[in-house]
Amino acid sequence: MVQALPRLQDSELALLAIDLIKQTGCEYGEIRLCQYRTQRLGARDRSVKNLSDNLSSGFGVRVLWNGAWGFAASYLKTAQEIERITALAVEIAKASHLSQKNPIRLVPVETYQDTYTTPIEIDPFDVPLDHKIELLLALNEGLLKYEDQGVKKAFSFLNFAREEKIFASSEGSFIEQTIYRSYPGFGCTVVAQGDVQSRSYERPPLNIGYEYIDQEDLLSNVDRVAQEAIEKAHAPIGPDNCQTNLILKPSNLYLTIHESVGHPTELDRVYGYEANFAGTSFATTDQLGLLRYGAPWINFIAERTQNHGRSTVGYDDEGVKADSWYLVKDGLLVDYLTDRETAYRLNRSTSNGCSYADSWSSVPMVRIPNLGLKPGDYGAQHTATLEEMINDTKDGILIDGIGSFSIDQQRRNFQFGGDAFWQIKNGKITGMLKNVTYHSMTTEFWNSIDALGPESSKEQYGTDICGKGEPMQVAQMTHSCVPVRARNIQIRSS
Repeated sequence: MVQALPRLQDSELALLAIDLIKQTGCEYGEIRLCQYRTQRLGARDRSVKNLSDNLSSGFGVRVLWNGAWGFAASYLKTAQEIERITALAVEIAKASHLSQKNPIRLVPVETYQDTYTTPIEIDPFDVPLDHKIELLLALNEGLLKYEDQGVKKAFSFLNFAREEKIFASSEGSFIEQTIYRSYPGFGCTVVAQGDVQSRSYERPPLNIGYEYIDQEDLLSNVDRVAQEAIEKAHAPIGPDNCQTNLILKPSNLYLTIHESVGHPTELDRVYGYEANFAGTSFATTDQLGLLRYGAPWINFIAERTQNHGRSTVGYDDEGVKADSWYLVKDGLLVDYLTDRETAYRLNRSTSNGCSYADSWSSVPMVRIPNLGLKPGDYGAQHTATLEEMINDTKDGILIDGIGSFSIDQQRRNFQFGGDAFWQIKNGKITGMLKNVTYHSMTTEFWNSIDALGPESSKEQYGTDICGKGEPMQVAQMTHSCVPVRARNIQIRSS
C-alpha cells in the first residue's frame, strides 16, 4: 500500500516556491497564496432573488528574469504544482525577454515578516442567513408601504467578503493578511405621471465586520427614501444647457474624485502601460509639481492606512507597507500612484504601495488606494458647513448620490449625474428636480471649488466595483470627502 504524502500548509508551500525561484537565477520572485470568500444576498419586493456564497482558492507565482516578467497560477495547492507553476512562470519570463525592448527594474523595498487583520467585532460569516434575510425583507416591506403612491419595486442587498493571503518574496518578506469587507443598501423605483424614477440609500462599502450592518439606521431611512423617490417622480426636469452653482454631497463627490483624480494619477496609465476603460491620462510627468489641478485649498491624500477604508491593508501585493501621501497639495499635482516598477521609471527610491491583484490568478497592477479630499480648515474663508453653503447660494442645485457618468480618453472632460437633486433659490431649498447632469473639464472643475466642508462633515464613501485592465480586474477603495460648492458649472437635463 502506497502511503499518501502529508499535505503541506500554505506557509510551507510559499517557502518552497521561494526556494525554487532562487534556484532559477531570477533576479526577483514572489508568490501569493490566496483564499477569497464572498457572500451576496439580494431581495426584490417580498422575496429573496439572489443568494450566493462562493469560495475561491489558489496561488500565483511572478518572477523577474533578465528584466522580463513571467506569471503563472493554479488552483491546486500541492508541492508538485508549486514546482510546475514556478517553472512555468520562469519559462514565460524567458519567452517575454525575447521581445522586450527595455528591461523592467524595481525600486528596493524593505522586508517584513508580519501579519495584518482588519479590526472587526462580528465576523459577517458567523451571522445566520435567516437573520440577514429578515432584515432585507423588512427593508423592502417598509418601501412597499408606499405602493399606492407609485412605489412599484423595492430592492435591498448585503455584501460581505473575506480575503486571506500569504505573500512571500525572494527578498525575504513573509506577510499574512486577512481583510474583511461589508456593504449594505436598499432602494425603490416609482412609476408616476408617465415617468420612472428611483432613489436609494447605502451605507458605504467599508472594511469592517457585521457590526456595520446597523439595522436601526437602515430602517430609519426607509420612509425618507420612499418619499423622496415619489417626490422625484413628480418633480420638474432640471434646467438645460446653462451654468449654475453646485453643492455636492460626499455621496456624489466621491465618484468625481475617483474618475477625475484617482485614475488620472495611476502612473501605469500616465505612461500608457494601461489604457482600458477611458484611456490614459492628461496628468503627464512633465507637469509634476507644476499642474494647477485645483484651487489652492484643494488637497488630495492617498491613505492606505485609513481606518475602515475599503483599500486599507497592512501591505500591498508587492509587500510594500501601507502609507499615506499627498497626490495634490495646495492645488498642485505633487505625486502619483505607483508600484515598484513605475516608481523606478519615475526615479523614485520607493514605491508608495499601490500594487493590487483581485485574485490569486491575476497579475498585480497599479490600483487606486483610499483617496480623499482634505476637509477645509476651521475659520478659513473657504470653509463652510453644508447649511452655510446653501444659505450663501443665490441660485444652485444640491446633489446627493450617484447616477450615470462618462469621461474622455484622457480624463479631461467629464459628465456626472446623481441620485437626487434639489433646487436652491436665495439661500433656501425650494424643491426637488430630476434628470440633471453636470459637465466640466477636470482642472476647471477643481479650480471652481470655493467652499469646502469642515472635518466634522467628512464621510467615507467609495466603491467596490472599480474595473481596470484586460482581462478586467475589480478593486475597491474609499474616497472620504466633505460637501463642496463649485461655481458656474455647466448643467444639462437628461
